[in-house]
Amino acid sequence: MLVDVSGQRLLIDPGAFSDVSGVNAVDAVLVTHLHPDHLDPEAISGVLQASPDAQVWAEAQTADELLEAQPGLRERTHRLESGAAFELGPVTVTPVGRRHALILEDLPRPDNLGLVVTADEEPTLFHPGDALDAEHELLADVDILCVPVSAPWGDVDDVVQFTRRIGPKRVVPVHDGLLNETGRSMYVGHIGNFGLDGGVEVLDLRDAGAVEV
Repeated sequence: MLVDVSGQRLLIDPGAFSDVSGVNAVDAVLVTHLHPDHLDPEAISGVLQASPDAQVWAEAQTADELLEAQPGLRERTHRLESGAAFELGPVTVTPVGRRHALILEDLPRPDNLGLVVTADEEPTLFHPGDALDAEHELLADVDILCVPVSAPWGDVDDVVQFTRRIGPKRVVPVHDGLLNETGRSMYVGHIGNFGLDGGVEVLDLRDAGAVEV
């Protein structure tokens, strides 16, 4: 997801399913956790080559993974901490949460930090990464919620209950790369119809290009 807010361009979780070939100018790359569908070190390096002033902000384990693959990014990479907000010009980014949702008992659970993006007179956006359990006072007033549509660690009821807990004005479907078109339409429909009492507006950005909200 590429977020352009208050003059800052933030690229969130460019991973193996992402096409960043047209992204040639950003102010920051933000990464919630180290799984390859959220972290593609080569893609990040390419984006940074086209954005000489951009910095990377990543969950700590993720930063280590990135720097092992791309040691030349050391001076441009910063480690996120839960609750430790930082500023990108007029934009504030607050990492929230702690760990990735459980996939299997036999698989390790890496750390995961959701991202709350705020700026004066702009909608508040929350991207949870791969977890639905983050708690923070900022989550009481979310305008745009990025909703993981489908994952090995969740089902549609988990996603609907998560949406109801956050209570956003709009949702943006993300994390849908494992679904075919029929399954995706069904899941997104359930989120829109049941995410709030009376439904919630779905802002589907797939193949939409830049969309102003």
